Amino acid sequence: MIKSGKDVIGIAQTGTGKTATYLIPLILKLKQPGNSDPRALILVPTRELSLQVAQHFQQLNEYTKLNVVALYGGVGPKKQLEELDEGCDVIISTTGRFMDLYLDGHITIKSIKTLIIDEADRMMDMGFMPQINRILEVIPSRGRQNLLFSATFPPKVETLCEDFLEAPERIEADLQATTAQTIKQSAYEVPNFKTKLNLLVYLLNAQEEGERSLVFVKNRLLAENIFKYVDRKYPGRATVIHANKGQNTRLNAAEKFRDNEVRLLIATDVVARGIDIAGIAYVYNFDVPTDHSNYVHRIGRTGRALHSGEAITFVNMAEKIHFEKIEGIIRRKIEMLPLPTEVHVTETPFEEMQTMLREIDEQRKKADPDFQGAFHTKKKKVTSTSNATKKPASKKPSGDNKNTKFTARGNRKN
Repeated sequence: MIKSGKDVIGIAQTGTGKTATYLIPLILKLKQPGNSDPRALILVPTRELSLQVAQHFQQLNEYTKLNVVALYGGVGPKKQLEELDEGCDVIISTTGRFMDLYLDGHITIKSIKTLIIDEADRMMDMGFMPQINRILEVIPSRGRQNLLFSATFPPKVETLCEDFLEAPERIEADLQATTAQTIKQSAYEVPNFKTKLNLLVYLLNAQEEGERSLVFVKNRLLAENIFKYVDRKYPGRATVIHANKGQNTRLNAAEKFRDNEVRLLIATDVVARGIDIAGIAYVYNFDVPTDHSNYVHRIGRTGRALHSGEAITFVNMAEKIHFEKIEGIIRRKIEMLPLPTEVHVTETPFEEMQTMLREIDEQRKKADPDFQGAFHTKKKKVTSTSNATKKPASKKPSGDNKNTKFTARGNRKN
């Protein structure tokens, strides 16, 4: 379908080969190196994915000698500019870095005849729509083939398709947001943060020697704290990746994990779609992602290329609603396992309990705007400033009440 020149929408589970699906026909289309101007542009949401796609391109491109350049932020542009000056056939780029270098006059776009948007749903979630629209405005539209790939197909992606795809063919390898059958999914109901830590350690101890695992958490601070805790228990066994880390640090951490120098990677969703490493045995969701589509991408780091894997999610009381919505999205019930008796269950601190109760209140307010909840703010009575400064009126005999009148401002006059 792609080789025929049509615009195509491809939807498939993560880890099933979407990258090869567009790279192979692209290489066959380009065939051999051209002049110094790029002929194809591949847009991706993250630096990690830019490098990953470039690596896959080089592996498939061994005998054609096409030139590819990966562009991404977080590092100085000097090396990337040198590669652009040498000429390239394909640019793989994040949206921001592409526009920066284009506006500075470093990228010639007149020969671009193929546009590919990978991980389109993630692009929308990360707010890249304005940048994508700007790129669509500047690159040539006549005779251009457009390809869009995604694991899920929410309404925002559908709107994007309407904006720039022309009578596209839509191909779904499976129902969108379907998880691979090679992944065993389960969950534990866990009351609090410390118990989650105890459960994580228990599960890591239960792994066989040499098995690698990936722990996903919701933010950078949590990633650092869990890493420090695990590193004290297993020195040199773990590493951490999140958006606050420098680009080289993130790349080095991923390479250590890929090369088995460390067996545990703790990460935020920054790598939920940007890391392709075979043989990850376990994915642990330390918390339930509130962006529900991220669940599919998180657990898709295991069970790749027909290998088996296991995904285990820790669910507290405030995360139940998100967990249930995820079950609805993936159209399957996830087995809830009993907490192992060996795992020490700690008492939930007052502040943590209050935070969870507030989150539950917020969720119920979204579902029912009239719901006030346990933490709603009571309205205070508004007192007129002029009245507040007046002295209290003396009580009058009951016989005078018949002459009492109230003005519009509420001041009693006799």
